[in-house]
Amino acid sequence: MWIAATLVFAALWLWGGEVLPWAFEVPRAWRPPFAAWISGVLDWLTKEAHFGLFTFRDLTRFISAVIDVPYQIALGLLSGGATVFGVPVPPVGWLGVTLLVALLGFVLSGLPLAALAGGAFFFIAIFGQWTSAMLTLASILVAVPLGVGGGLLLGIAGHRWTGFGRAIVPFLDLMQTIPIFAYLVPILILFGFGPTSAMIATLIYAMPPMTRITMLALQRVPDEIVDLGRMIGCTPRQMTWRVMVPSAQEALMVGVNQVIMLSLNMVIIASMIGAGGLGFDVLSALRRLDFGAGLEAGFAIVALAIALDRLSQAAARRRPAAPVSNEGIVGRHPFLLSALTVLILATLAGLAVPAVQTYPETGRLSTGTFWSEVVEYININYFDEIEAAKNAVLLNVLIPVKRFLISLPWLGVAGLLTLAGWRLGGPRLALLAGGLTVLVASTGLWEEAMTTVYLCGIAVLIAMLIGLPIGILVAERDRLWASVRVIIDTLQTLPAFVYLMPAVMLFRVGDFTAMIAIVAFALAPAIRYTVLGLRGVDPALIEAGKAMGCTPWQIVTRIRLRLAMPEILLGLNQTIMFALSMLVITALVGTRDLGQEVYIALTKADAGRGLVAGLCVAFIAIIADRLIHAAASRSRAQLGLSDGGGHDAA
Repeated sequence: MWIAATLVFAALWLWGGEVLPWAFEVPRAWRPPFAAWISGVLDWLTKEAHFGLFTFRDLTRFISAVIDVPYQIALGLLSGGATVFGVPVPPVGWLGVTLLVALLGFVLSGLPLAALAGGAFFFIAIFGQWTSAMLTLASILVAVPLGVGGGLLLGIAGHRWTGFGRAIVPFLDLMQTIPIFAYLVPILILFGFGPTSAMIATLIYAMPPMTRITMLALQRVPDEIVDLGRMIGCTPRQMTWRVMVPSAQEALMVGVNQVIMLSLNMVIIASMIGAGGLGFDVLSALRRLDFGAGLEAGFAIVALAIALDRLSQAAARRRPAAPVSNEGIVGRHPFLLSALTVLILATLAGLAVPAVQTYPETGRLSTGTFWSEVVEYININYFDEIEAAKNAVLLNVLIPVKRFLISLPWLGVAGLLTLAGWRLGGPRLALLAGGLTVLVASTGLWEEAMTTVYLCGIAVLIAMLIGLPIGILVAERDRLWASVRVIIDTLQTLPAFVYLMPAVMLFRVGDFTAMIAIVAFALAPAIRYTVLGLRGVDPALIEAGKAMGCTPWQIVTRIRLRLAMPEILLGLNQTIMFALSMLVITALVGTRDLGQEVYIALTKADAGRGLVAGLCVAFIAIIADRLIHAAASRSRAQLGLSDGGGHDAA
């Protein structure tokens, strides 16, 4: 069947241009005006839609104003001061916030976490990033509770009403796979320019994982716990909030952690619509090509991410203490009283000693100049070698692959993907893969879509070729894996824009620069999932292989890698998702793919054009996700392994 399909595809590609020209490019008359429809709906919402006496625009601006209230309070307490009931309240100051974070770490997990969390905030202060970091933290403190609350409610509704749960899955897929740039224009039109619009964009991006994890966690609550709740006469509301949600608390805290991390990933893109903070510092450094300043702001984001990540993980692992009835308020709430004491003393000390409130400039450090000089040194001394390597890859790999993919007929590609879907997952997956491919072609963006596939495909291939050997090397070496994990955690939390600056400074703009940045950004999941799969292989099977006389190479290739193949495939899936998310950002360095189309639409405030291009990126991501997930499930079934649903949780 595959041989026959390949022969038909080759015949169509070689000789179909004259007979079936529409198979290579959908005629303009056949293309539905998707962009005009979307723009028309948005115009209707902003100008004509009414809810009684209020317009839809009034409603969105009211939501924006409501979200702005807690943001201004958080920002005032962290940086700049606030007014409470007409009384001016000074900001807590860097020392007070650092001590509060350290105290929280000590309560959750002891002295090591206190030192790590406090040290991360001290790092931010000593490198002069405190004011920007507090702007970012204020947004996080507002966006995360909203994202967690909204995702929890949607997840509970999806679990309680299975039809609703199935209905929201496609929307969750689109929320996570449509590039953020694509819906910045509608958000700006509906909610205005400023930090609150940025937080709404963050919610759209960060809420889906919480919703998915909530549905999965509630589904996995043991049946005996549910039966016990019914036996003691719980109402549906009590069953949800007093039985199931507390039972799934540990898994739900993983969702909280994901919302925090995704919110931090949004800080730079959010800065483009008025969020400010560390994201704006990185963005302005990119515009100036100031790699040192951008890297320092990026490391401040990493420090913030590490502190919040470890604190949220510790909160997920912590077991509630037994209630104490004989003690007074000090015994029942020691942490709360300690926090209030630190807060009050630090604030009062800041009024008397300015250095307690604002970290003194004389004590600040900076490595920005050093990093900029490193890049400059490489550029000056190795320019010819870098240019030669770049041109060799461009002429021998990138350009030929790009021309080949652009020349492919959309009809043949749709047919092959339909066949792949049918073989891997049956008629439903075949219809999804083929139908989404036809939709991409019908937008008139087939060439841009193939350029996206070409850049993403080559970058993912290189990332897997690098990540697989590294994963194999460190999987059984605990110390080495601990060191590598620190590096890939840092790579994963560094803002995507940080990767662009050295790439542009060394290689100028173009497809090669984009490929380098994408590989660096997408490398982490390739390593992580390879290690996850190899470390999960049953040791008894490895011992059996040794007893049968297998060489070390045979144990790796015929036992370990084969049994780890489902996790490696899921790592491939995540690498593709990372590459696609980075690909939109690389539009800033001159690529001519769907990311460039999204970016042009953003600069022209053309909501319809941007969302159509963004949907095409989402369709490519969904096709890859579903096919690889089906391949991983089939691999698990062939190996006799149970599919634990880890992919859905991820």
